[in-house]
This record gives sequence, C-alpha cells and structure tokens, in this order.
Amino acid sequence: MEKYIIEKKIEGLYSRETLSNDALNIFNHFKAMLNHGEIRAAEYKDGIWVVNEWVKKGILLGFRLGVLESMHDEEWGFTDKNTFGVQKFSSEQGIRLVPGGSTVRDGAFIARNVTIMPPSFINAGAYVDENTMIDSHALVGSCAQVGKNVHLSAGAMLGGVLEPINANPVIIEDDVFIGGNSGIYEGVIVKKGAVIAAGVILTSSTPLFDTTQGAFVSLSEASVLEIPENAVVIPGSRSLKNHPEMSVYCPVIIKYRDNKTDKSVKLEKYLR
Repeated sequence: MEKYIIEKKIEGLYSRETLSNDALNIFNHFKAMLNHGEIRAAEYKDGIWVVNEWVKKGILLGFRLGVLESMHDEEWGFTDKNTFGVQKFSSEQGIRLVPGGSTVRDGAFIARNVTIMPPSFINAGAYVDENTMIDSHALVGSCAQVGKNVHLSAGAMLGGVLEPINANPVIIEDDVFIGGNSGIYEGVIVKKGAVIAAGVILTSSTPLFDTTQGAFVSLSEASVLEIPENAVVIPGSRSLKNHPEMSVYCPVIIKYRDNKTDKSVKLEKYLR
C-alpha cells in the first residue's frame, strides 16, 4: 500500500471503538513500512522537525490489536503483544547486531552500517540512521529519531515519547556524540554535531545555560529544548535564587565544537 493510503486507513481505525476484520492486515503493512524506514514518527521538513501524529496512532493501534503471547527463539524467551515481536537481521542488510542480549523490537528502522553492542534495546517506532553506533546498555526509546554517524555511548538513554500523540519525540541529528550514562528525555532535540558529555541529563523542563552567551537557552515555540549545533554540553550546577547556599543540577554549554573536541570524540572506523 502507498503511504497516503496507509495513513488514511490508520486514521480511520484509530478513531473506532470496534476494529474491522482487516485491521490487523493494515497494521502489518504499516509496521513493514516502519521497519523499512518508509515512514517515521517525525521528519525534518522546511527547516523544522514535524511530528507525524498518524504514525504514533498506528503504533498505539498495534497494542490494541495485539494479544499477549509467549515468543521464543534459540536463545531467548519473551512474553509480549504478538504485534510487536523481535526483529531478525540478515548479513545482506549490513547491520551488526553483536551477540549478547540486544533486542530490536518490531516497528523500528535500523539503517545499513549501524552497530548494536550488547546488551541494548531499540523500541518500536525508533529510527536509527546509517553509520551509527549503539553501545552497550544503551536505550533508544519508542519513536526516538537518531541521525547518521551518531555515537550513543554505553549506558546512554534516549527516552521514548509515544504519548501524547502530538508530543515531539527525542531527536538526535547527524554527527552527534552522546557520552556514557547520559539521558535525553521529553522530546529534546540535539542538533547536528553537538557533543553531550558523560552524565548529562537533558529534559525540556531542565534549564540549560550557555556560558558562551551568558544566558539560558530558550525553549522553542513548541516548548521543546533544542541543543544548538556543535554545542558541547557538560554537567553543571546553579545556586537557588532564594537559597544561594544551595545549588541544583544545571547542564551548561561550555563551548562549541572545535578541532580539539573532534579529536577527543573521534571514533575508530575499524570498530564499525
């Protein structure tokens, strides 16, 4: 089915209390398009990221259609909605899924030359583009969008944003480096080339201070925190206005990417 036909059918099914007999067949077509990257939860259009609400509706529809089922393979056993199983990859797809307990859920797109180290988890609706490294104990949450040449370090978390329908998912643009044990949640957008240091936590409700400008970074019109291109963000703190003797967590932009930064986050191509 073509994209606009699937969109129309998903919109129709989502609004119904009782689902038609062909609903599962329509959902399976929809899920196949997700798996192949033909549709995605958010797209970059005319200079901004736009949420495809109907895609989120389709994923939620899959949970309504699914029934709890035990699913087993040679190594692992799962009990989940049977509409969202576990993806298997062939060598022809050019995806390195290293043994040791990683799972890519059905409905996620993984591009060529992506490396997935164990154990890590990529949820339904996620989109991971070419030459990206997903390191051990990393999470790519539902509908998170990850660009090309991204390094998601060990223990890093990209939160899932499936509901509300119109909410921006977490978006990581091309050439971003995300340090270990960091967390990015609540639809934060990390723009191209940014570096997120180890241990940084970013949400749209957490103030971010830009030391190069001497001011806090303003939220977008959609009340989303956007990390500027090539920004280098590290953990920091700020004093409380009414209690200056106390401080709270506050990530800071310490500088913008330069040659020294590039050398420190340069990835060994042979690892890929």
